[in-house]
Amino acid sequence: MTAKSAAAAARATVYGYPRQGPDRQLKKAVEGYWKGRVGADALRRTASELRRGTWRRLADAGVHEVPTGDFSYYDHVLDATVMVGAIPERHRAAVDADATDGYFAMARGTQDVAPLEMTKWFDTNYHYLVPELGPDTVFTADSTKQVAELREALAEGHSARPVLVGPITYLLLAKPAPGVPAGFEPLTLLDRLLPVYAEVLADLRAAGAEWVQLDEPALVQDRSRAELHAAERAYRDLGGRTDRPKLLLASYFDRLGDALPVLAQAPVEGLAVDFTEAAAANLDALAAVGGLPGKRLVAGVVNGRNIWINDLQKSLSTLGTLLGLADRVDVAASCSLLHVPLDATAERDIDPQILRWLAFARQKTAEIVTLAKGLARGTSTIAGELAANRAGLASRAGSPITRDPVVRARAGAVTDADTRRCRPYAERAAAQRARLRLPLLPTTTIGSFPQTGELRAARADLRAGRIGTAGYEERIEAEIQEVVSFQEKTGLDVLVHGEPERNDMVQYFAEQLTGYLATRHGWVQSYGTRYVRPPILAGDVSRPRPMTVRWTTYAQSLTGRPVKGMLTGPVTMLAWSFVRDDQPLADTARQVALALREEVEDLEAAGTPVIQVDEPALRETLPLRAADRDAYLAWATEAFRLSTSGVRPDTQIHTHMCYAEFGDVVQAIDDLDADVISLEAARSHMQAARELAAHGYPREAGPGVYDIHSPRVPGVEETADLLRTGLRAIPAERLWVNPDCGLKTRAWPETRACLENLVAAARTVRSELASS
Repeated sequence: MTAKSAAAAARATVYGYPRQGPDRQLKKAVEGYWKGRVGADALRRTASELRRGTWRRLADAGVHEVPTGDFSYYDHVLDATVMVGAIPERHRAAVDADATDGYFAMARGTQDVAPLEMTKWFDTNYHYLVPELGPDTVFTADSTKQVAELREALAEGHSARPVLVGPITYLLLAKPAPGVPAGFEPLTLLDRLLPVYAEVLADLRAAGAEWVQLDEPALVQDRSRAELHAAERAYRDLGGRTDRPKLLLASYFDRLGDALPVLAQAPVEGLAVDFTEAAAANLDALAAVGGLPGKRLVAGVVNGRNIWINDLQKSLSTLGTLLGLADRVDVAASCSLLHVPLDATAERDIDPQILRWLAFARQKTAEIVTLAKGLARGTSTIAGELAANRAGLASRAGSPITRDPVVRARAGAVTDADTRRCRPYAERAAAQRARLRLPLLPTTTIGSFPQTGELRAARADLRAGRIGTAGYEERIEAEIQEVVSFQEKTGLDVLVHGEPERNDMVQYFAEQLTGYLATRHGWVQSYGTRYVRPPILAGDVSRPRPMTVRWTTYAQSLTGRPVKGMLTGPVTMLAWSFVRDDQPLADTARQVALALREEVEDLEAAGTPVIQVDEPALRETLPLRAADRDAYLAWATEAFRLSTSGVRPDTQIHTHMCYAEFGDVVQAIDDLDADVISLEAARSHMQAARELAAHGYPREAGPGVYDIHSPRVPGVEETADLLRTGLRAIPAERLWVNPDCGLKTRAWPETRACLENLVAAARTVRSELASS
């Protein structure tokens, strides 16, 4: 096919779309189901309505082929686990008794059974549920969900393409099940898994699928020759089968590198490639292998992970280059639009001049359709859209919001001395012990306590003007009194104020810093029914006034025990925002770090003895390719130290990380030079503690002993057992006892019970240590 005919054939498509609905209907229905207020039939009706509404909106916008199977009640990797029948043995009875309840038991656990481990989906803030596999795993095909959703879309009159997690990515994301012999590699199960995928593909073809998309984002990471050979073998097998639809292999988030020739040469009909995150590298690699003659190329030229408008002219240029490399070139976002909010036009509080810079899922869909139209019919057919796009880009580039000379001068004046503590750790530790006088195995929490409906209503009343500032602050003070009193009665050693005034650990700070924009409806799924509203980092960052001192000092006035000041670190402030793309991330991180440094210094001046600067996103933001990591970790750890290095030796600096693979960043954790780190460890059975020990981590650590993402209440002995496991890796004089993460999403009854058990477990193990 000539470039001209390839252009004429161009169509618009997407890989996936936000699941929650315009008013987060899915969250409300699922949580209602958990509480017994919504029946299973009502839950399914809500899900069906949301799917059909999404397909209708996509089709009406001009998308030619809608995705199916990307919808999920909780997580698409968990859906893949159900599809291939890899149900952990401990969940088998629940799944057999009721498929829906069993599904949620795997996601959240029950009082008697632990859930699947949860961790980050590549370098995003989306969390997936980790498959548990072993040499005895038996895969069985269950295409019920995938077939039903395809038929639903076809019945609505749509051209539809089912989307599945690919077999290589599924196995590479999996972990050995508990009790499996050391050294087991899930990828060794490939030959057992491929017939199951073949069966699912045959079922989808029989149900009317012309194309099926198999997502293989794991192939943009560094992969061994054996792993690439496995990918080659997998798609030679699946591509060689006759009873199947056409196959579209999709990758995203980075460059494909050595995997590109493997996928390009596979006997499949199409390839979907990210041309935003690593556009030049993927373009060069595609040209180097001779393109995709006779195949379909889906070009991800619209950024599916950030919210800035696309440079349409630049994307058209990329698409024009690609026309000579494939039989057909379609236009898409770089990945699923799951990672962005639904609709920018819902944001009534953002200046219209700034709003024109923003593209959420609905606007990105329009950009994709516009590009496909321009490619197929010529740029004259989209002249108006191109003119508006140029004006929007110019408005942003020339806006005074984006640049503050004072901020830039201050960031440029930072020296190496500003990023180093004034005393080595050994001296600091001695000074902190003398000041804090904590027992062996000190207990604490990560920061937040349950956010009740009354607290959310109080914030809403303040925004709406139904109560004044004085009335709101009285309500917050009362909540802090309750939280501090509970912690004292329970016996916790280092207290927190509970963060009742905070809507979100990033948004709360973003609303008080210059350079940030807050959204009202910009919800994005983090995991399950947990949705966040990432702020938009649009310009240079500074701190006009103290942000946390008022509430931290109030809490400290209520108790003689130390109260932690609680801040969100610079890397997480970037990672959990939609960050500006017009300057290097390192420059933005330094600006945020300087603003946080002022807050740390003000907390210390107010008498705060312990200050926690959370960096849960340090591992999340780690580049997917090893070659890119050193540069990232250098500026990321520097930004943290810049935030925290201005304090006295006897002020104890904590940090916190959760739900990631910490083994990849242990040296960076060490380089932060925090006095204490708390990490998620309950679901992974103290893996983080073992990784710290293997590294020789020299400071104090609190690997979590209570999984806060599950409603189950671990007993005293279960918690003590985890603590004993931690002690095998970390000496008692350096071990803290704490939950995995903040308690914001938990209810008060389970929070009380879990923390009481946590303190009792710490006392039990202290007694054991004393007697031994």
